[in-house]
Amino acid sequence: MTQTKHSNTGTKTTDKILTSIKTALRRLTPVNQVRNPVMFVIYVSAILTTLDFLVNFGGPNTTFTALVALTIWFTVLFANFAEAFAEERGKAQASSMKHARQDISAKLLTRIEDTTTFKLTPAQNLKIDDLILIQTGDYVPADGMVVKGIATVDESAITGESAPVIRESGGDRDAVTGGTRVLSDWIIVKITTNPGESYLDKMIAMVEGAKRQKTPNEVALSLLLSTMTIIFVISCATLLPFSLYTTSRTGIGQPLDIVVLISLFVCIAPTTISGLLSAIGIAGMNRLMSANVIASSGRAVEAAGDVNVLLLDKTGTITLGNRQAVAFISAAGVSPIQLVKAALLASLADETPEGKSIVELANKQYNVEPPIAEPNTTFIPFAADTRISGIAIGNRAILKGAGDAIKDHVQKLGGTIPDDMNRAIEMIARQGGTPLMVAENASILGVIQLKDIVKTGIKERLVSLRAMGIKSVMVTGDNPLTAAAIAAEAGVDDFIAQATPETKLNYIRKMQESGELVAMVGDGTNDAPALAQADVAVAMNSGTQAAKEAANMIDLDSNPTKLIEVVEIGKQLLMTRGSLTTFSLANDIAKYFAILPAVFVGTNPGMAQLNVMGLSNPHNAILSSLIFNALIIIILIPLAMRGVTYRPIGADRLLRRNLLVYGLGGIIVPFIGIKAIDTLLSLIMGIYSL
Repeated sequence: MTQTKHSNTGTKTTDKILTSIKTALRRLTPVNQVRNPVMFVIYVSAILTTLDFLVNFGGPNTTFTALVALTIWFTVLFANFAEAFAEERGKAQASSMKHARQDISAKLLTRIEDTTTFKLTPAQNLKIDDLILIQTGDYVPADGMVVKGIATVDESAITGESAPVIRESGGDRDAVTGGTRVLSDWIIVKITTNPGESYLDKMIAMVEGAKRQKTPNEVALSLLLSTMTIIFVISCATLLPFSLYTTSRTGIGQPLDIVVLISLFVCIAPTTISGLLSAIGIAGMNRLMSANVIASSGRAVEAAGDVNVLLLDKTGTITLGNRQAVAFISAAGVSPIQLVKAALLASLADETPEGKSIVELANKQYNVEPPIAEPNTTFIPFAADTRISGIAIGNRAILKGAGDAIKDHVQKLGGTIPDDMNRAIEMIARQGGTPLMVAENASILGVIQLKDIVKTGIKERLVSLRAMGIKSVMVTGDNPLTAAAIAAEAGVDDFIAQATPETKLNYIRKMQESGELVAMVGDGTNDAPALAQADVAVAMNSGTQAAKEAANMIDLDSNPTKLIEVVEIGKQLLMTRGSLTTFSLANDIAKYFAILPAVFVGTNPGMAQLNVMGLSNPHNAILSSLIFNALIIIILIPLAMRGVTYRPIGADRLLRRNLLVYGLGGIIVPFIGIKAIDTLLSLIMGIYSL
């Protein structure tokens, strides 16, 4: 089984490589090449060298010119291959998504009240605000909002998660995505996107690279590389008249050859990073898509890499989302076992996570199992107005509920509140917990301490964020005392208690006014204003339409902690681009030592003394530099696809690490590579001459 898996993987990789090579060859046209100004000039250089070969065919340097032309063509081809291979990886992901976008008919309704009369309409003909009926087994034809009904929906084609989800009207889980399928019941959906504009369509277009636009940093870097290329073109062009003048005046040496000048330009031009720049951007988007996050543009991903303030919801992000029982505190004169048994009785009909946690804690600490309900038992369900639930057994009423609610109930029955219980409630509140009081008739038996459980590993992730220079801010509706306790346990840098939409919006604006880039996650309509204001805004796919429209990213898994992963992907994108740019520029510096002596030795024989690499002869030195220049693009493609390994370290340490690894490494590698290629060429030439 393992061998088959490896074989299939190898076959798929081979297929991708072959397809990418074909795509790279098809793109060897001026229309395609002009999109990358640097590589377009290299493309023109390949054409000029080829023409020189054809014009001077049979001359003394025919073989050398042919090899130079071939190597420059390979340089252009490898740059095209890098982009094509990155896109091919995305197309494999897009292919599976296209299966989800099926050619189906929708049941178009005229009136929301009449679900029996509908017209079958092709999904591509649906318009915004159309009402459609989706029943068991039907596919959702387009993105929309549930306006009536409730249903379980299979979203595995989009999110990869096999567990179905509930979608219903009137809440924060009313959004449905085109390509998903209703498993049970029915819903009426109002279409919210035009054909071709759904989240799935956007995702397919972005992973295929068809509509990927360059990010601001990418545009700026492209402009810098283009400017450098123009300077190098002018510099190389002026060398020819300088060479002619020098040799004519001194009568020593020979003027520079056009092919040699072109070779010099190709080697010193920033070909490596120019050839990989687009592939780095596409690969970064693919990593985000692999995390099941749709970004409105590459700009949002890039902005995530620059974020330095992160707003995180407490519930579901910092904590598990459900309070858990962590301690039983019995009143004076009441044994712990008596309190535990009463709490279990009061929780017999309680199916909430809090109720289940009481049963688990009783069994874990006291080895007490839930009792069996007696025949004369009456369950008292929880009510929002009383905030009390429990059980009545004959003339015994065992209740549990909010501290003030139970106090009021007991006092109305003539009971009193023990001082130690007041102290216990105050202590629990200080620790950020929630007190749940237990009473039997008019007597207080004790208090159950409920606590928001901080997620395992969240503290370590927040430490990593701090190491990156990112400030974490917890947002909660809790009172300041509870919020402070949770914030301290989780290790966040700051918190916003009793948060309202206005509070979050004002906080983001305040941070931005001080020059910070802010990221936020949200899923409700009340989050929309803050999401719209944030620099990076991630909305849950299960959230409201308003939240998704305000955000610039949508998490298909609806996992609030995904925001941290998005920031890491953005950081990795910026690090990869910066690292490979450093490596590319360092490469060019090293190549000067190889090609400059070889280029000018004919004009000035004294330049031979600068041949510090000990290269065999000028032609081999030039060819070795060109071959290395082409091969390094191919060698760096896996790194561009995978991304530079991300480590949460400070900016200063990151800069030093980049300069050491990619700067120093970029200087050393060409010395080794060019010398090795020169040795191989000398060996081949020696065998050929024999």
